[in-house]
Amino acid sequence: MAVSQRLEIRQGQSLVMTPQLQQAIKLLQLSNMELTEFCEQELEKNPLLERDDTTPAVEGEREPPAEAVAPSEALDQELAREDFSKCADMDATGEDRYADGEERGATSTPTTPLADYTTVRNSQRYDGDEDLLESTVAGGGTLKDHLYEQLAIAALDHDKRLICVALIDAVDEAGYLRADLDEMATRLGVGRTDVEEILRVLQGFDPVGVAARNLAECLALQLKDKDRFDPAMAAMIAHLDLVARRDMAQLAQICGVDTADIADMLAEIRALSPKPGLQFSSDTVQPVVPDVIVREGPDGGWAIELNSETLPRLLVNARYFAKVSTHARDKDSKTYLTECLNNANWLVKSLDQRARTILKVATEIVRQQDGFLTYGVRHLRPLNLRTIADAIGMHESTVSRVTSNKYIATPRGLFELKYFFTASIQSLDGSEAHSAEAVRDRIREMIEREEPREILSDDRIVSMLTADGVNIARRTVAKYRESMRIPSSVERRRLKIGESLNSGLR
Repeated sequence: MAVSQRLEIRQGQSLVMTPQLQQAIKLLQLSNMELTEFCEQELEKNPLLERDDTTPAVEGEREPPAEAVAPSEALDQELAREDFSKCADMDATGEDRYADGEERGATSTPTTPLADYTTVRNSQRYDGDEDLLESTVAGGGTLKDHLYEQLAIAALDHDKRLICVALIDAVDEAGYLRADLDEMATRLGVGRTDVEEILRVLQGFDPVGVAARNLAECLALQLKDKDRFDPAMAAMIAHLDLVARRDMAQLAQICGVDTADIADMLAEIRALSPKPGLQFSSDTVQPVVPDVIVREGPDGGWAIELNSETLPRLLVNARYFAKVSTHARDKDSKTYLTECLNNANWLVKSLDQRARTILKVATEIVRQQDGFLTYGVRHLRPLNLRTIADAIGMHESTVSRVTSNKYIATPRGLFELKYFFTASIQSLDGSEAHSAEAVRDRIREMIEREEPREILSDDRIVSMLTADGVNIARRTVAKYRESMRIPSSVERRRLKIGESLNSGLR
């Protein structure tokens, strides 16, 4: 077969997305913060855009600040993440016996003599004659500032102060020392014993437990401060893996005490702070601002409105365009002004269309989940994107983009729009299917109400749900329980025993 060239004319249909259409689709999935940032960039680039400041912003309902995590819960979270492979190397005195310097992820740095070490901040002076008032007034309230203030009044000579400054620079926000002592000694041109000596001084600073190199050392420092670091407590600190598993029988054997003493010791440990430096954290918690607000209407229905605080209000300055276009002489200037006008008109129109689409989707979600808003999570219905898309005449992808990173404030709390889309679990009697979120809430309530002497296993929970008409498998119950961070029945039984022993001691 000979190879030849020829011309053909074909007719076909294809969907071509213009850049403006792509941008309009992108606007749908932006969160309110991302949309504000995008509009700020457009205001800087387009001289024909301006803010509409005629209507004052209405303050929307905001989620209350998150409550501080209780020390016991924080310790449980830290124990779940801790690597206990080296806890056994903590001797009865609580001293870390590592000598190879490989436990802290050290980085290789060139040797720097102590006399040349200049990491002291310019605003801080440690020559013995500094003005303490000047060094403390301008502090930013961070952990390192707090440590520098204590260093300013510490009885240390110049060389030891520089070592302490290097150690403070290696302390992270949680209060842990993230540096290898051998590497630091080499870099400063001093011996490891000198660094260890200053580290003990730093660990005596406030807050108690600061500059620890691992969780075990942090807890040991706090227990020593309370004069509670006896041999039995030291043995428990050296086996934090058993504490995390709440294995009271094995802990009692290792510590040489009975289970009642173990329960009391566990209560003391749970009252400690696993991250003492976080109390000086200066990070501002940004509250979630809802995109849609739902209120109960006077007629008993639901009033749905967009939160004006999250809606950028932009205007096209047509008067300015008419003024500058009359002075545009060359073709490039006229083309630039025309593009700016088209982009400005498109952006204003796209923002309006985005707001209408969000309101339309949110209204249908509220209509579908009326039972949840009225009676609670137990009446949350199974829902998917296709149901909403078919009801409002849109594509599933559009609904998916609208519900991404969008929040709705309801009388029952602040939720992401994605929260209302849950899988369905079939009913045994052929009635309406159950929402996975509603079943998850029932499992949580069952476990919260269980008796200490009758801990519910996953099989028992399956039987109780089946009796209520929910067709669910054991592995699904285990998956839901783990997603809510609820321990297994064995771990809960150990925890209940410890709590009962504590209450008996009181």
